Amino acid sequence: MKNIYYLFLGMVVAICCVSCNNEWEDEQYLHMASFKANVNAQGVTTTYVRYKPGGVVQYKLPIIISGSTVSDRPLNIQIALDPDTLAVLNQNVYGHRQELYFQQLPNQYYNMSETVEIPAGETTGVLPIDFKLTEDLDQADKWVLPLQIVDDPSLGYKANPRKYFRRAMLRLLPFNDYSGTYDAAQYLIHFKTDVDNKEPFTVSEQRAFVVDDRTVFIYAGTRDIDYLDRKLYKIFIRFPEEGNDTKQLEVWAENDELNFGPLTDADGKPLAFQSNFSMYSEMDELKPYLKKIFITMNLYYEFDDYTTVPGKRIRYKVQGSLSMQRNLNTLIPDEDQQVQW
Repeated sequence: MKNIYYLFLGMVVAICCVSCNNEWEDEQYLHMASFKANVNAQGVTTTYVRYKPGGVVQYKLPIIISGSTVSDRPLNIQIALDPDTLAVLNQNVYGHRQELYFQQLPNQYYNMSETVEIPAGETTGVLPIDFKLTEDLDQADKWVLPLQIVDDPSLGYKANPRKYFRRAMLRLLPFNDYSGTYDAAQYLIHFKTDVDNKEPFTVSEQRAFVVDDRTVFIYAGTRDIDYLDRKLYKIFIRFPEEGNDTKQLEVWAENDELNFGPLTDADGKPLAFQSNFSMYSEMDELKPYLKKIFITMNLYYEFDDYTTVPGKRIRYKVQGSLSMQRNLNTLIPDEDQQVQW
């Protein structure tokens, strides 16, 4: 009986030894191509590129090949535009409000290859996109470059079926030294007739959009990028050239209908308020590699709201400060990548 038991045990061990192999050397999943493009609540990827006057700025979109092993041959990943997904995204986010839709970036403002080669033995690659940032690219529009990875069995790879991996909706946001989201807690908006400055209108934040390397624009009063008439209420702010000691800001509006101007008293005489700014930097005490830049704009102006109530003008006065902190990681050599958004 004992001999039979040992014989049976030996047979089991032999079977196990024969069936064992180095399964960890075999591919456990699939080689799938994906974009690395994290999306925000609106389903787009915020793409920050530094504004350069008259120049071309390159953005590198990462592409990742998934799997437990690396490919033993090069892969040519095919990239194409995806306007259909952008149309669906607009419908899901904004419904019938087409004036608020994301706009596909016209092809004269970018240049990119339709193929990305990932060498054998590699799992990552980048798609270089050259953006042409000119002053006629109005940032009041929500520009998006919609991309997708082409899925074709003949190409030797499979596109990741998840929509946020296979597709990238790049929301283009150029930046300069002064653009960004400002805290507007001290930014007060009054009716002109409110002589006692009671119950001002406020907004939690105000975004400054790029015009050129020294100029940004904001929207007058309480308006923001989701107002249908936002293009009529642009307020332009120009900072002095580097090396100029003045702290005065040049503030104006191109739309004459706003009757834009400085603050005035009850008799219509200009008050002694001038828009100005302060800007300084310091290193973080706990993270010595982190440089913090603080910008404060003090703005004083008046404007007419002529679209909210048809046929009637409402005069507003605005006074207060907009403040922003920008953090730079000085360990990163590329200046464009230092900003921690």
